[in-house]
Amino acid sequence: MTERTDLQLHLGGRLGRVSALLTRPPEAWLLYVVAHGAGAGMRHRFLESVSASLASRGVATFRYQFPYLEAGRGRPDPPSILEATVRAAVSHAGELIPELPLIAGGKSLGGRMTSSAASVEELPSVRGLAFLGFPLHPPGQPGTQRAEHLARVQVPMLFLQGTRDQFARLDLITDVCRQLGTRATLHIVDGADHSFGVPKSSGRTSRDAIDELADTITQWARALVTDAIRA
Repeated sequence: MTERTDLQLHLGGRLGRVSALLTRPPEAWLLYVVAHGAGAGMRHRFLESVSASLASRGVATFRYQFPYLEAGRGRPDPPSILEATVRAAVSHAGELIPELPLIAGGKSLGGRMTSSAASVEELPSVRGLAFLGFPLHPPGQPGTQRAEHLARVQVPMLFLQGTRDQFARLDLITDVCRQLGTRATLHIVDGADHSFGVPKSSGRTSRDAIDELADTITQWARALVTDAIRA
């Protein structure tokens, strides 16, 4: 049976502590440290569904709150605090289950702050980053400035993007990944928006899209783990 454990993550200094949630299936082979998006916390139904789908594939998840949502505030913390939280979460997760290979990332803002932290200094033991909708630009304001730091990330990156994502115009995110070369893998979810919702006319459900995300993360991460063993 999959175990769910509520935890407290100590951030140090004046940042205090935030809530975290470990979901670990039997015979887990991978741990994914997942940060939430800007407007919804770690227990949002999207992350709950992704975590459950990954658990059925043997992937454990470590979700956590950013301080602003833990305190009930709506405005995200400054990047320095968000990045410090990412680093604390990754370190704690690695110490908690040191026997599992580790990847990190998250939904929208959470994924971007994870990559931003990794661009400053490598995240301990992290073998790759998986983004659940990288927020390349605000809706209606296309640009690639938010991706400039990705050139300094030294581990493989998986971009999971919907064709209807208003936060990442498809041609722009495709070009960003092309410039990153072999470090970047882009997977397009047909018809999905930024939250990976799909229209009824597509003949698919949101569950179908989430299972596609989980399948893609699993296949990509297995290749990372296999390559590491061979090396």
